[in-house]
Amino acid sequence: MINTSTLFHLAFAVRDIQESREFYTQILKCEEGRFTDEWLDLNFFGHQIVCHLDESLGKDGRIKHLINPVDEHPVPIPHFGVVLTMEQWQELAKHLTDKVEFAIEPYIRFKGEVGEQATMFFYDPSGNALEIKGFKNIETELFAS
Repeated sequence: MINTSTLFHLAFAVRDIQESREFYTQILKCEEGRFTDEWLDLNFFGHQIVCHLDESLGKDGRIKHLINPVDEHPVPIPHFGVVLTMEQWQELAKHLTDKVEFAIEPYIRFKGEVGEQATMFFYDPSGNALEIKGFKNIETELFAS
């Protein structure tokens, strides 16, 4: 069983708080929480994420990634994200078209198989990689093998 009452907290580096505020609140529609000039709390699909200013990145710097080939796609490591219903995923994928830099365009993995899922990878302005997944039935498919 999936415990939907447990929430996660993730803190990560960004190059500019205002730029991150605009991306997460305007593009991803996250609700803003507490903030200072050095950090910003956000409601990320019901979970708490915190952007922390890392001045070592510079105004044009971006987080560096390793790439792990999965299904012949270059998956950026590290990445974080959220699992949505298929309907929510489709709505978000449509909304993000032409608004984000996709690392991997939205597509369906394991089509017609156990664990079928929709996925997309994109970057925030600081280069943090995000993956958004969608399932028709999260309860039975998320950890299916």
